[in-house]
Amino acid sequence: MKSFRTVILFTLAVCICLPLFAQEHPVATFSIVARDGETGELGIAVASKFFSVGSVVPWARASSGAVATQSFANTSFGPRGLDLLDTGATPEQIVKILLQTDDRPDRRQFGIVSIDGSSATYTGENCLAWAGGRHGMDYAVQGNILTGEAVVIAMEKAFLETEGTLADRMYAALTAGDAEGGDARGRQSAALIVVRDGGGYGGYNDRAIDIRVDDHKEPFVELGRLLNYAQMNAAWNQAWTLFTEKKHQEALPHMERTARIVPDNAEVIYDLAVIRLAAGDREGAREALEKAIGLNPKLKQAAAGDDDLKGLRD
Repeated sequence: MKSFRTVILFTLAVCICLPLFAQEHPVATFSIVARDGETGELGIAVASKFFSVGSVVPWARASSGAVATQSFANTSFGPRGLDLLDTGATPEQIVKILLQTDDRPDRRQFGIVSIDGSSATYTGENCLAWAGGRHGMDYAVQGNILTGEAVVIAMEKAFLETEGTLADRMYAALTAGDAEGGDARGRQSAALIVVRDGGGYGGYNDRAIDIRVDDHKEPFVELGRLLNYAQMNAAWNQAWTLFTEKKHQEALPHMERTARIVPDNAEVIYDLAVIRLAAGDREGAREALEKAIGLNPKLKQAAAGDDDLKGLRD
């Protein structure tokens, strides 16, 4: 009986302490908040030895900017930061505003980039070491419980020197940080988002890319695999959205890029035929349709009744 009573008391103690532990559990991580000055895209890439870091850290809005909140994260900093950007407040001003009413400013860490490329990064004096950040035009990198400052230096360098899309450059920054040691505790999760006006499915929202690896032995490898597919999907969606808006010439480069990423995807090549035909490239459309049907013979029946391809019926 005594032992049963001891178990009950221990269980109650654990139940009481768990919420307190959860409140104090740090979102130790390294992240980059960034903007592409040419396309206007905004995004965040983040990694951590923490389950589902993508559900906590990244916040972005195409019309406002992007915010990463971490280290005993105050998740309200995300939506509040974006709303403040909408009012015209600068990232540096927003840092001060958010900290004014915060109950633990010494433990917070966050980075902000606005739609004009201005940026700020903040690290509280009592964030767990190593903790710090760097920022410049179009980017802010930050991290805590890292192996050292070399992590954020490598991230900054990779972002500035890598060519390609915003997603490519942020992923390069993330992997460069990991190569320098990353989170001192190890690897578990990672995430990457990119927003662009009308970038979501069908053009109805701004979420062009939204990928997460919540729990994986090799989160960077898995994130890279997902990113390749996500970039293809984003280009495909952009092309088809423009096509439905009858902007055929604008749609074509995006569809061509989609086909270069996945040259053996029958459905992609089929849509390439549709958009090539709409843009006036009848011969190119015929070649694409033949390839698509070769990859998936079932598409022949679909093509026979597709009004988008009636220009090839002869």
